Amino acid sequence: MIESAYDGLLTAAAVVLGVLALAALVRLILGPRVADRIVMVNMITTLVTAMLAVLAVVIGENYIADIGIVYALLGFSAVIVLTKLYLGIWRERRGEKPGDESGEFDPEDKGGDRP
Repeated sequence: MIESAYDGLLTAAAVVLGVLALAALVRLILGPRVADRIVMVNMITTLVTAMLAVLAVVIGENYIADIGIVYALLGFSAVIVLTKLYLGIWRERRGEKPGDESGEFDPEDKGGDRP
C-alpha cells in the first residue's frame, strides 16, 4: 500500500516536472529578450536535473544521480558562458571598450590620467 502511494507520488512529480519543462521550452522559443531565454535555459536544466533525481529514486540506480549532478554542472557552465557572451555583445553595441568595467563610456577619453 505504501509503495503504491510512493509510486503515484513519484509519477505525479515526474509528470508535473515534464509539463513545467515543456512550458519553459515554449517560453525559451517565444521569449522576447535574450535574457529571458538564458533564464529559461537555466530553468530547463534545473527541471531536467530534478527529473533525473526522481528517475534515480524510481529505478533505484545511483549512477543516474551522478549523471544528474554532471548535467547540472554542465548546465550551470552553459548559462555562465551564455551570460558572458550576451554581456559582451551588449557592451559592444553600447560602444564600450573591451575591458571597460565602469559602465560609462566617454568617446573623448584618450586613456590619459584624470585628476
